[in-house]
Amino acid sequence: MKEINSGAGKPGFARRELTWWRLRSRTLELGAKTLVMGVVNITPDSFSDGGLYLDPARAVDHALRLLEEGAAILDLGAESTRPGSHAGDPAGAAVSADEEQARLLPVIEGVLKVRPETVISADTYKAATARAAVVAGAEIINDVSGFTWDAAMVAACVEMCCGVVVMHTRGIPDAWKTQTPLTPEAVLPLVRDELGANLAVALQAGIAEEAVVLDPGYGFGKRFDENYALLARQGELLALGRPLLAGLSQKSFLGRTLAGLREGDVSPESRERASIAALTAAILNGASIVRVHSVRAAVEAAAIADAVLLAWRSDR
Repeated sequence: MKEINSGAGKPGFARRELTWWRLRSRTLELGAKTLVMGVVNITPDSFSDGGLYLDPARAVDHALRLLEEGAAILDLGAESTRPGSHAGDPAGAAVSADEEQARLLPVIEGVLKVRPETVISADTYKAATARAAVVAGAEIINDVSGFTWDAAMVAACVEMCCGVVVMHTRGIPDAWKTQTPLTPEAVLPLVRDELGANLAVALQAGIAEEAVVLDPGYGFGKRFDENYALLARQGELLALGRPLLAGLSQKSFLGRTLAGLREGDVSPESRERASIAALTAAILNGASIVRVHSVRAAVEAAAIADAVLLAWRSDR
């Protein structure tokens, strides 16, 4: 699949194909309408809302609020993978699988008790937590490492027959600040090749192709403007043959751009308008799903971007 330009004088967007995403117990249609995935961080130290929803009751209330605002999927995570964290480092102080599950499972169960039809994604790179989350009712495993931090994760996802998000990550969070910078021209090929290799590992292990969605991994081992180089060419990743999920909400590279425009606060919470601009660009560049902290605004922005894509397709 490739970017298609509609001709001289007309905008060219990445063409999302209509397809189905096979989950544990159901399927979701992708491509006709952008799906908004709402983030619930059940952590003390996430870069955005760490500590706000560590209490299970507060996390469930927040999750239900995101559903009311229009989230089609909830992404529940119980370990921070912010820059500088020890996630993925066996020698570091990463959160244990037991602690991660103690945070995560009560929230999955609490949400499903009130809204049993909810599509829940468990944001984890640990095979043991993935299994426990699916048993508790999760439909999707969102592995930010793309199956590279826990060798048992692929087999766990095969066993649980769930939907999976395979994300591109360059190294582990502890190493991101010291990585060699990439030239703008090198970013997309690196992400495409490594994400393609991770996809091949998943398929060869027995994960069904229709169960996979790919995530370019904005901010995960990409330094500042490298993320813009990736976003500008994101549509080329559709050549890998699977739908795309984009998680750009409140990322630090957006704050860096805003710092050049205004004095004072460029905290994650102050990046919402920038996040909307970035997710709109991602949709026009082929994303079928956007992962966000502020759902209501994202739903409205996605509706406008979808209307633009519909008009473009009709015009063609």
